[in-house]
Amino acid sequence: MAEAAGSLPLHYRLDDLRIDVARQRVVREGGQVVDVAGLSFRLLHYLITQGTRVVGFDDLIANVWAPAHVNEETVTQRVRLLRQALGDDGRQARYLRSVRGQGYQLCSEPVPDASADTQPTPPPRRSPIIIGAAALLVLALSGLAWWQWPAAVGDGASPLLERADYYAAIGQRDNNERALALYRQRLQEVPDDMPAQLGISRALAARACLYNGNRNDVQQALTLAQAVVVRSPERSAAYATLGYAHDCLGEVDAALAAYEHAVQLDPDDDASRASAAYLYARKGRLHDALASNLAVRHPDRVRFWPVQVASNLELLGYTAAAEARYRRSFQLYPDNVFSNSAWPVFLYGQGRTAEAQAALDEAMARGTEHAALYLLATELALQRGDQPAARSAALQARALKSHASLPGTVAWITGATPVPAATVLRQQSASLQAGLAQGADPLDGVEAALLAELAGDRQAALQALNAAVASGYRDAAYLRVSPLFSALRADPGFAGVLQSVQTHVATERAHVIASGILPEDARQATAAR
Repeated sequence: MAEAAGSLPLHYRLDDLRIDVARQRVVREGGQVVDVAGLSFRLLHYLITQGTRVVGFDDLIANVWAPAHVNEETVTQRVRLLRQALGDDGRQARYLRSVRGQGYQLCSEPVPDASADTQPTPPPRRSPIIIGAAALLVLALSGLAWWQWPAAVGDGASPLLERADYYAAIGQRDNNERALALYRQRLQEVPDDMPAQLGISRALAARACLYNGNRNDVQQALTLAQAVVVRSPERSAAYATLGYAHDCLGEVDAALAAYEHAVQLDPDDDASRASAAYLYARKGRLHDALASNLAVRHPDRVRFWPVQVASNLELLGYTAAAEARYRRSFQLYPDNVFSNSAWPVFLYGQGRTAEAQAALDEAMARGTEHAALYLLATELALQRGDQPAARSAALQARALKSHASLPGTVAWITGATPVPAATVLRQQSASLQAGLAQGADPLDGVEAALLAELAGDRQAALQALNAAVASGYRDAAYLRVSPLFSALRADPGFAGVLQSVQTHVATERAHVIASGILPEDARQATAAR
């Protein structure tokens, strides 16, 4: 049943399983959700596209792990994890059998579920900031939504809270889930414990923002944080947690207001100060962003602080200083999703595509699971004219972030999924632009431009880009190199968009110079030119 990449169904039936590719969801008959996500889901999806043929190790490595380089043992371990998730027994396999010396084979023929594929397209959903990150296009990675976990959510009175805080602060998906379980145990002991409620809120938001969770997670996070704010309006951590939930929903203005209030309540709250700095940059307030980052009192305790400063310097035009900081962070933090994303994206924005591809390969080989990397892989594939690879990467990004609209838009552009009618595209574009007036992420305006261009409305696309710039978008480098904007760049109005960005950046740069806050490495790099 192997099918062409451009015509793959989005829903399948495999024995008693129902697989929703777009939402990366596996449900057993009777409604039980099976916990298959990330790399395990990609493995399952690829096997399904191959029907019941025996799939060899080299084939799996090339189509599931590439561009990362792995060995057969890595494949074997992932198959074992997939079987565990499905409740399958390798000795009496129901879903996936091993074929000695050859590879793996599905036990029964997967069947496209045409009735599910023809369901109406859901209404547009705002992309969460993660990588706004977030909205998650590679264009977003001039800055990522930085998640700063406070030194402690608890008050030291509970071993459960102390251990939960420990796991939460590590910043990895499995440890985030361990923290979530411990916070919930604490609530079983003390149902109204506010530190545990805040811990659950942050862990749920982190699951959605960083670890490929869904929108329901962050909606629950927002509800919990709002409840604690009502009960304890003097608690800085409550506003910090509320800000993070708004942040992950793409509600930039609301998130920024909450972070600022947290800092007002507790001037020592470096985490909220750094989070506010990230959003200042997102709104185009580059001086305020750099000033707030440099006002952080303990940078070594704030996750991603070096990359945030690098992003500020990059947008302000201090490219050499930014490059040094990005490279060092990439070297020092191989398990950090944002360091792994920021370095190849920086290289890509500078037009250094071969170096960007090499850095992307290294990041993926480290095991980083993030839609941003697959969106970057999509753009690099488009640049070299490899449409099948672009479609495959776009589908992987969409599967990882099915609740975000941007990966879906990129999948339409590449032809990985069928493109809706022009009226639907225009409606989604208009909806994203309308959100800008309500404090949404400026990146929504960039996505709105892509949708309008896809609908064939060039003037609406330029209008959306201008709206994004007016709301704070400042990454001219991305607009110059991205193949997604290659057609739009030919329009005379595109130069006006770039000029507007440059004018805004020049104003912010002059403010930075006048205030004397420019870091020494940026001053030296400027003097050396």
